[in-house]
Amino acid sequence: MVNAEEVSNKQIILRDYVSGFPKESDMDLKNSPIRLKVPEGLKTVLVKNLYLSCDPYMRTRMKKLDVPGYVPSFTPGSAISGYGVAKVLDSRNPEFKEGDFVWGITGWEEYSLITAPETLFKIQYTDVPLSYYTGIFGELFLFYIYTYIYIYLFIYLF
Repeated sequence: MVNAEEVSNKQIILRDYVSGFPKESDMDLKNSPIRLKVPEGLKTVLVKNLYLSCDPYMRTRMKKLDVPGYVPSFTPGSAISGYGVAKVLDSRNPEFKEGDFVWGITGWEEYSLITAPETLFKIQYTDVPLSYYTGIFGELFLFYIYTYIYIYLFIYLF
């Protein structure tokens, strides 16, 4: 178990909603303190982010959307979030333990306290580069698996 020391957490913060293409000046690098231990009573997971994905859909999330979309807008003043690969440092969730590698929704920050651990997937195969889970083995892989299952069920059950 990682001790409960408090460390500086580097975060990429969205300054304000973006119009046009995002620029470096639309974001800030901020250091915020974080304790390297999950607070008692929470079923959350604390991770150290290793790889972060920058995907086209994120540009839409940087705009203020008056009509709800498939994903909500980012909140100005908060860390940007997206797909990432991380290592579990501490967990109060029975699905994850210290040392597990995971991929899913994390913050664009050095450490993330994941309050919705259902957005994380345990990495079972570490014989490929972990960075692959931000792309072909991550979100896209799930899409193909679900599509395959749907087609299989449709063909053989109907």
